[in-house]
Amino acid sequence: MVEGLPEWDRCAVMGVVNVTPDSFSDGGRWFDTTAAVKHGLDLVAQGADMVDVGGESTRPGATRVDEEEELRRVVPVVRGLASEGVTVSVDTMRASVAEQAVAAGARLVNDVSGGLADPDMVRVVAAAGAPFVVMHWRGFSENMNSRAVYGDIVAEVAAELRDRMDAVVDGGIAPERIVLDPGLGFAKAAEHDLALVAHLDELRALGRPLLVAASRKRFLGHVLAGDDGTPPPARERDAATAAVSAIAAHEGAWAVRVHEVRATADAVRVARAVEGAR
Repeated sequence: MVEGLPEWDRCAVMGVVNVTPDSFSDGGRWFDTTAAVKHGLDLVAQGADMVDVGGESTRPGATRVDEEEELRRVVPVVRGLASEGVTVSVDTMRASVAEQAVAAGARLVNDVSGGLADPDMVRVVAAAGAPFVVMHWRGFSENMNSRAVYGDIVAEVAAELRDRMDAVVDGGIAPERIVLDPGLGFAKAAEHDLALVAHLDELRALGRPLLVAASRKRFLGHVLAGDDGTPPPARERDAATAAVSAIAAHEGAWAVRVHEVRATADAVRVARAVEGAR
């Protein structure tokens, strides 16, 4: 369990609301506040346990949005969903956005940089007493692909996550409030992502709940590519995403983060039922 969040009896489902014009799979679809709030409520109706609201695309090659614009995009959506009783996560690398989102009702801060992008992030999250997702990260989207160099991907990601977790704890965030994320697709090639999914047990050995965010990512496109090597569009990878969700749930992941909720909500419930039948 994660202190400060509800406790579920199975792998939880985190639905994604991208309040951006340029996210890799659904940019622009929920850019308006009203549409974004409605989409978040729809995700809950489809089985999401949490909704992750982000205002900055982190797709490979993306450039950063400025702070004022990110705040404008994110805070009203967080407030709108929280006011409806939704458990809201804020997906941001900026301490100011995290701080204002928590004040607006967000209960979890999901920082893909694990606090590395903004030196104030850990202090702000610690002061707020919010749970914090520490993701494996090697740099901003503009050039992260050049950093996808590993000897032993699982051992190196585990070691880097452990170091970052220790730094976050030293910064004042309680260990019981930390979630770890292997960072699928971030400074990783397809073979790296697949190896991490295949060895989630080694990442669970770090002792904190795992968030697995495979939804519609490039490695799934690589797996599903046709004979000519062309991957299907991002929105045609939801069945593959649900397959990874079932694997992650079976391997004890705390939560999975997905764009299309219904199939994954079914997948994690089936995984739980199978475990219960052992």
